[in-house]
Amino acid sequence: MRYKLILLLAAMSVMNSAKASTSIADAIKGGEASLDMRLRYEAVEQDNVAKDADALTLRTRLGYTTAEYQGFSAKLEMEDVRIAGGFDEYTVGPAGFNPGQYSVIADPEVTEVEQGFVQYKSKPLLVKLGRQVITYDGHRFVGHVGWRQDRQTFDALSVKAQPIDKLTLNYSYLFKRNRIFAEAADAKSKDHLLNAAYQSPVGKLVAYAYLLETDNGTSNGLDTYGISLKGATKVSGNKLSYRAEYATQESSNGATEFDADYLLLEGGLAVSGITFQLGYELLGSDSGSYGFSTPLATLHKFNGWSDQFLGTPSQGLEDIYVAVGGKALGGKWKLVYHDFSVDDSSATIDDLGSELDVLFAKKFGGTYSAGIKYAAYSAGDATAGKVDTDKLWLWVGAKF
Repeated sequence: MRYKLILLLAAMSVMNSAKASTSIADAIKGGEASLDMRLRYEAVEQDNVAKDADALTLRTRLGYTTAEYQGFSAKLEMEDVRIAGGFDEYTVGPAGFNPGQYSVIADPEVTEVEQGFVQYKSKPLLVKLGRQVITYDGHRFVGHVGWRQDRQTFDALSVKAQPIDKLTLNYSYLFKRNRIFAEAADAKSKDHLLNAAYQSPVGKLVAYAYLLETDNGTSNGLDTYGISLKGATKVSGNKLSYRAEYATQESSNGATEFDADYLLLEGGLAVSGITFQLGYELLGSDSGSYGFSTPLATLHKFNGWSDQFLGTPSQGLEDIYVAVGGKALGGKWKLVYHDFSVDDSSATIDDLGSELDVLFAKKFGGTYSAGIKYAAYSAGDATAGKVDTDKLWLWVGAKF
C-alpha cells in the first residue's frame, strides 16, 4: 500500500506538471487588482534660516495579486508620487530636490516597483521572497513608514510560522532597504530579524532580536534584543490597557562600540468612548556619546509628529506623553502632548522641548478618507540644536 501510494502521488505530480501552464494562467486571470491614491498638502514653518515649505503631492499605488496555485501566489505593485498644482517649494535633501532652500518635506517625486514578491502559503506557514512590506509590533523597530508618500519596503526573504496555537514565529533576511527618498538613500544590507509572539492570558508577549548590518564593506553592526508585553482588561466595565517593553542594543563601528537601553511603560483607560493614555519612553544613551537607534522604524509614529527626533540625540531621549482621543462627527480625533528631555544631561543640555499634536480623520463608505493633522514643537535648550516648528497636513484618499 505504501508503494502504491507513492506511485499514485508521483503520477498526480506528473499530471499536475503537464497542465501547470493552464493552472498558472487561471491563477493569473483569477487575481485581484488594487488602487490606492492619496492627495496631501503639507506645510512647514521653522524658526531658522530655511524658507517655509509647502507641498501638494499625489501618491498612486496600482497593484495586482494573483490567485493561489498549489499554495503559491504573486504580487506586483507600482507606486508613483507626483507634485500637483505647482506646490513644490520644499526640500528633500537625500533626493537632491531644492537642497538647502526650504524646510524638509520628505516626499520626492518617484516611480518605482513598490512591491514585487512570490509567496507560498499553507496552514502553518507563509513564505515570501522579493520586495515586500514588513512590520513588527506597532512599527517601533521595523515598519513601513506609511505616513510618507514613498513607503519603505525591503527586498527580503520572510518566513512566518504558527507551529502551535497562540504562538507565531517570524524570521526575515533583508538584503536591501528601500527607503523613502526615491532610491537615493536605499542601502544593501545583511539584516536578520527574529520575532516570536505568544498570546498569553495576560496579553501578547513578544521576544525579538534585530541584527542589522549595512552591506558596505565596513564593520557597522547594530544588534537589538528585547521583550515586550501588551494587553488589556476590564475594570468596572471600562477597558484598561497596558504595555511594557525593554531592549538592549549594541552598536559597533570599527574599533568603537556602544551600548544603550530602551524602556517603554504605557497605560490607557477607555471611559464612555474617550481613551486616555499616559506613557514614558526612554531611548537611552551611552555616557552622552551614543543614543539608542531604531533605523528601520516608522519614526513619525513616535516622539511627536513634527519629526524632531528621527535620529536619537547622543545624550539619549526621554519622552513623557499624555494623550486623549475618541470619536466625533463620524471620525476619530486625538490630542497628544509630549515633554522631551535627555537621558544623560549635562550643564548645557537637559531640556529637549515639548510638542502638541492634534488629529482628526474620517473614512467614507470604506473607500474614501480625509483628515487634518497639526504638530507644534517648542524648542528647549538652545544647545540641543532644535528650533520651534509648526507642521500642518490636509489629505484625501481612496482605496479600491
